[in-house]
Amino acid sequence: MTDPTILARIADTLERLAPPPAPHADPAAHPAYVWRDHGLAATRAFTPLPLDLLTGIDAQKAALLENTHRLATGAAAHDVLLWGARGAGKSALVKAAVGHLRGEGHDVALIEIAGERIEELPRLFALIADVPRAFVLFLDDLGFDDASGGQGPRLLRSMLEGGAEARPANARLHVTANRRHIVSRDLREQDSPINPRDVIDDKLALADRFGLSLGFHVCDQDSYVAMVRGYADRYGLAFEPLDAIAWATQRGSRSGRVAWQYVVELAGRAGKTL
Repeated sequence: MTDPTILARIADTLERLAPPPAPHADPAAHPAYVWRDHGLAATRAFTPLPLDLLTGIDAQKAALLENTHRLATGAAAHDVLLWGARGAGKSALVKAAVGHLRGEGHDVALIEIAGERIEELPRLFALIADVPRAFVLFLDDLGFDDASGGQGPRLLRSMLEGGAEARPANARLHVTANRRHIVSRDLREQDSPINPRDVIDDKLALADRFGLSLGFHVCDQDSYVAMVRGYADRYGLAFEPLDAIAWATQRGSRSGRVAWQYVVELAGRAGKTL
């Protein structure tokens, strides 16, 4: 029989090797947080782009800002799905809307949580439910592993549609994804032991749970140059449209992200910071 004293020593040693998790950051004190290591951590800095710098997405910007304003003022607000082309401004718009409303004096905070941490959302909900401020819960670039048999979509759907684990009244989910229905291309290209139709239905049902769905599309050349001009004018940088177009051509896409990257390049050439 094992000596109980030895077992106690082993337990003490394991406790020292695995210290308890750090305490949660105060959910009422900071403008932005990340959920990691099963806890809430304040971001080192929250410096979203000014809302007026995001051009070419005026309709999406107006709709998201109105919905987030409702959330910040305690009115009924939707969960939001922002879907579409990479680099089109989905993530930047979510952050910029929060920053804009904070600048107007509204007590709203952003919490970013990775998609693989969806199962931890109920713990986060419990932490913020009684805090007297509004929260934008940000899941960026959401995707699901189809090998899971659709458990990810089902879990998130249950949180959106109500029930014991639904998000609290002072929080709404803002999810970005590359496709409207969050359906993996691989699902249609590979054999799977899971019925593909069932998995697709789960993901379609998930998309339908978002009260506000905003599409973002590849911009044309004129819109791209206008984006560059807006950034360049804000930071006092001169640029040649043909050079900006060549930059985008080398990268194989035109988007707000590519426009910003080009302006960073301009600033670097000029020895300036942004």
